[in-house]
Amino acid sequence: MISLKDIRYVRLGTSNIDDAVRYATKILGLELVRRDRGGAYLRSDDRDHTLAYTTADPHDHVVAFEVGSIAELESAAAELDNSGHVVRAATKLECEQRWVDAAVMFTDPSGNAIELTARPAHSGRRYFPSRDAGITGFSHIGLHSTNPRKDEAFWTTVTNARVSDWIGEAPLLRIDPVHHRMALFPSKRCGVQHVNHQVASIDDIMRSYYFLRERNVKIRFGPGRHPTSGATFLYFDGPDGMIYEYSSGVGIITDEDAYRPRQFPAAHTSFCAWGSKPDIPEFEGVASFAETVNA
Repeated sequence: MISLKDIRYVRLGTSNIDDAVRYATKILGLELVRRDRGGAYLRSDDRDHTLAYTTADPHDHVVAFEVGSIAELESAAAELDNSGHVVRAATKLECEQRWVDAAVMFTDPSGNAIELTARPAHSGRRYFPSRDAGITGFSHIGLHSTNPRKDEAFWTTVTNARVSDWIGEAPLLRIDPVHHRMALFPSKRCGVQHVNHQVASIDDIMRSYYFLRERNVKIRFGPGRHPTSGATFLYFDGPDGMIYEYSSGVGIITDEDAYRPRQFPAAHTSFCAWGSKPDIPEFEGVASFAETVNA
């Protein structure tokens, strides 16, 4: 089994890298690390970068996880190959662009582009945000899944991911004590569905809510509280149709033997305990399905 240590970064194609960087710094609150021919690199914590924009099709998305060593990376590549997944080693240039010592690339059953990295770079400087959004770090991603059960089986048998909870068919998966690092939402396509950054408190959630509204950034969901992880949240629009989320107070699962994943119905109340309703197709879709069944 492949032991994933952490979610490392997300790479997003963009139609206008200048606009994307402007959004990430002026609106989202990330720190611009560098710009070069590989793209624009931004961070939200002590890692070299946690978000990279590349001049590419806006539907080109990559999610990277970290493994413990070069030896573990080589073992992971062999395990992926043995399980029938096409896997290749990153070139020297690709590793340089990602600021990692080594990496391998493959796709999950839905076609999501995944990278496993070894010895990714950290920064020697303190994270200094471009605006005071209260961000404490890049925390998780939502993925489009054309077959959540098949994808769940892959992540929980080939890697060390465990289900924390389900909302309808959508599993919320953890690889460490944090309630989830990845969520798989039923969809007709693959790609990143949303990008999450943790903030320090509910006050940061509310400050950003008013900040975003004043700048005409569309709020897609919230403010609210997830019944699953217990986190307060706010989802909002970003460049190229990407959705970003701030959340605070995500649950920590410390007793693996005692914890049992819970099944939540595919309904609005499973996404928000406060009554906020989503303007997000993947969240609306499962709710509409449930409402149709119960009608």
